Parts: sequence; structure tokens; C-alpha cells
Amino acid sequence: MDQSLSPDSMQSSAPVTGQDLRRIRANPDFWYPVAWSRELKPGKTIGTRYAGQPIALVRPKEGGSVFALEDRCAHRQVPLSKGTVKGESVQCCYHGWAYGRSGRCIDVPYLGKGKLPNGVRTYPVREVDGLIFIFPGDAAKAETTPFPRLAEVANPAYKTRRFGQLVHCHYSFMHENLMDMNHQFMHMKQMGQMKPRFLGQERGPGLVEARYSFARTSGKQPIGEALIFGQKRDNSEKFAHRDVMTIRTTYPYQTLHIQTGDNAPVMDLWIAYVPQDEAELTNRVFGLLSIRRPGIPGILDLAWPFLTAFTERIFREDREIVELEQNAWYEQGGDRNQEIFPVICNLRELLVECGLPAGQDAPAPAARGATPV
Repeated sequence: MDQSLSPDSMQSSAPVTGQDLRRIRANPDFWYPVAWSRELKPGKTIGTRYAGQPIALVRPKEGGSVFALEDRCAHRQVPLSKGTVKGESVQCCYHGWAYGRSGRCIDVPYLGKGKLPNGVRTYPVREVDGLIFIFPGDAAKAETTPFPRLAEVANPAYKTRRFGQLVHCHYSFMHENLMDMNHQFMHMKQMGQMKPRFLGQERGPGLVEARYSFARTSGKQPIGEALIFGQKRDNSEKFAHRDVMTIRTTYPYQTLHIQTGDNAPVMDLWIAYVPQDEAELTNRVFGLLSIRRPGIPGILDLAWPFLTAFTERIFREDREIVELEQNAWYEQGGDRNQEIFPVICNLRELLVECGLPAGQDAPAPAARGATPV
């Protein structure tokens, strides 16, 4: 049903949290992607981050699974990601101290085996669908914490694009941007003039969902959109509000899918925003965009560069606008947004409820792999 929003209903939906949303820290007790599988070659290590925590990812050469360690040697704090992979361990580039996947120091070339020093923190790791995830919070919760469903990556009926880069803003701006489709006004040059219709929302434990339909009131359908729907569409009533877009934040992830009636979704998006710096005012985006293959075999593969270019233009406009929002936050010294859209008010409340207040310590990390000297 089409829900009209009166000023009174908008005003009453505004959240009262008493906290600046842009200072709320992400909850580390979830699985977060920190690298693409393709970035980590066999027998190599790379450095990555979660909310200021330096993390070394290590892939043994002989087919062993990836493991993750604090990216600081216990000796001189030099990054282990600069080291050398040797079997199931990594050696620091400075003095050759070696650490196994448990985080224990297993060798110091100039010490006896009975006097090995303390090790470093280790993180639970999973590698799924081309992404490397870590659990940066309380490691004891890793096995009981649900792992996210990652779009239609494994479904041969879909073709998936992996995308993402560094965005200089607090992760909450990203959640708001995707959830609020009223910002299609900004994409007018790319998509024509679109009129969104808000169909309703859902608010539950750990989630907020919004549903929309659209009508194009002017401009031509871009090629990229035609590829997503598998057909050309004009601006007639025949195609107006035909498809339903469902956007959901299931903390800390977001999903978006588009479908017509009970048909399989033509597009399925999964996306995560991973804080990089300690203040969490920069995030790295990891996205999986799955498009259903049309009836003509091979046509989507041939047209993929056009779809990639189209989505890149949309993402670039989104990145630029959220970074402008972040700059305004810096200049004004806090969050002065006057939010009136009910679903975004609910989303803001959700991010506060699920996150950690500014200044609150993160859950205690798992014990370091250690053998006392």
C-alpha cells in the first residue's frame, strides 16, 4: 500500500537517542569481510584493518586455509604482513620470529625452544564466495554468531560483480544512503527522472526493511537498467510501479533485491561497510551484485562492461554525496541532521541500539597465543 507521510506522522517518528550517531562504533561481535580472496596469493601475507586494529592475513603455500593474526610482531611491533610465509607460519621480516596460526610464537632463531616469548592475538577466519571474513570481537562468540547470506553468488542463474573501495565517511551514512530511495533525485542524469513510491517498512530485532516501487516520469531508460531487467522499458503506465525493491539492514549488513510479483529477483545485492580507522570515520565497502541471466545465453556476459560502467557511475555519485555529508559533520562539530522519513528514523535507532556508544571499550579480545618466557 502507498503510504502518504503527513508532517505529524513524520515528526512523531523522529528518534530520540541523545547520542551522535556518527560517534557510534560498529559492534565487533559479527563476521566482517576484510579482504577479497584474490588479494591474498598462496604463500603470501597482506595487511588489512578493522576499526584501527591492524590484521595480517596469511595464506600457506601448500593449500592450507587462511589464518589471521594481529599485524604486529611481539618483539619490535613490526607488521607481520611484511614477513615471509614458511609452511603454516609467518616469519617477521626483522629478526625472523615465527608465528603459527594459533598466534603462538613457535621459533626465535637465536633462542632455545624452551624460552619462546609471548605470541600475538589471532582472529577467527572464514573464506566464502571470494571474501575473507574475520570475527574481530569476542572469539568465543564466533561459532554461535550467524554468518550472512551472500546474495546469489553460488547460483548459476546469476552473474555476480564484486565491487567496493574506501569511502571517507562513517558507516552509518552508507546505511542511510542505500535505505532512502528518495535520493533517486540525485541520480537523475544517470537514470532519468524517477518517482519512488514508499510501500511500507518492517522493524524487528536487529533489522529494518523498506519497500519501494518506481515510475519513470521523464528521460530514457539507461542501458544498464535494461540489462538488469532483461528488457527495454518505456515511460508508459505499463511499467510504472511494476517492480518492488526491498532494502534491508540486518545489522551490520545491507541487502537489496528487485523482483516482479513472485518471480525470482532480477537483482540481488549484499553489501558490508567495514570501519578502517579507530574513530570509524572511514569505511571499506565490500559488495556482491548478482544479476539474473536473461533467456538469451551469453548476452549478459557480452553486455557486462556496460552494466559495470552504469553501476560505477551510480556508486560514484553515492560516494561523493556521503563524503560531503561527512565533511558537513566535521565542519559543524556533530550530527545536525533533521531526519523526517520514518524508515530512516528507525534505521538510525537500530544503528544506535546495535552499535557501541562512543568511548565504550570493545569486547575483550581472545587470549594471545603465548608461552611465558
